[in-house]
Amino acid sequence: MGAFSDRVFAVVKQIPRGKVATYGQIARIIGAPRSARYVGYALRANPAPGTDPASIPCHRVVFKDGRMATGFAFGGPGIQQAMLQEEGVQFDDEDKVVMSKYLWNGYPSGSSDLADDSYLPMGPPADFDWEAELTEYPLHDCTTCKRPRKDCHKLT
Repeated sequence: MGAFSDRVFAVVKQIPRGKVATYGQIARIIGAPRSARYVGYALRANPAPGTDPASIPCHRVVFKDGRMATGFAFGGPGIQQAMLQEEGVQFDDEDKVVMSKYLWNGYPSGSSDLADDSYLPMGPPADFDWEAELTEYPLHDCTTCKRPRKDCHKLT
């Protein structure tokens, strides 16, 4: 398998029993947003499907609205739904996973204390140097500029 698939498999192995993740969620976690379709391609080639601890439980990955993958590679959507129901996942009247209850939070099992994201920064640190970070698009201060740009207030 390639590096992309290996990253997908590593994340899918962390989805706890009784929870589901979306293709897009897996793509974002591995650092490849907008690659949900490729996550599906990788899971189609899953070398170790199943529910035992050594497996890669691809049946726990669903569409963002809770639908099953119509081309579930290991038996179809009915088999995928049965596997999820066996793990305690519930479905609504349209046979979609109740995402509000069963969507995985993205943290490894046993890390429920991380579900409280209050420890996450709400902005850059006080000493963050925007000018250095945005060297391609430097900040412009019209009062001290030496090279006026089209949008410079000195030109008006």
